[in-house]
Amino acid sequence: MTHQILLAGFGGQGILFMGKIIANAGLMDGREVSWLPSYGPEMRGGTANCSVTVSDEPIGSPLITTPEILVAMNTPSLEKFVDAVVPGGKIFIDSTLIDLPVERKDVTCFRIPATAMAQEEGLKGLANLIVLGKVYAETGFSTPEALEASIKKCIPPKKAHLLEPNLKAISLGEKYQG
Repeated sequence: MTHQILLAGFGGQGILFMGKIIANAGLMDGREVSWLPSYGPEMRGGTANCSVTVSDEPIGSPLITTPEILVAMNTPSLEKFVDAVVPGGKIFIDSTLIDLPVERKDVTCFRIPATAMAQEEGLKGLANLIVLGKVYAETGFSTPEALEASIKKCIPPKKAHLLEPNLKAISLGEKYQG
């Protein structure tokens, strides 16, 4: 099984953090992994995207040109990458920030009001993990144990107090049925 995931949005939305969580979860499951971050020189507020492949087989290239899964956290990212998703692929959108409809009929689109959900739940800045929870629920890119262990590993010790809010955000995304 191989998951080719492209995560995209503005710098500061936690795009690279999402990628690190997926990649570490894959490693913890003993799978082959590649993680390729890309961001504009401005970083926060500039464009950011991250390619992650998790596979049972060796990975030939970290570059993903035709993702199976696209996470778009802003309109420019959706516009740029929507046509690259393979037929039968999945697109995950933060619908609080993106009004643009996905016209393609050969992909499954999940619209999650992640930014609004994060604000309502007192989880400001964790819209990315709400979307990641939905991605996890729909793809099962790792075992639940590996996902939780990865989140724990990716949160630096000085931010340990954010572990529970991060886990809560993932859970909200997993349960979202909209």
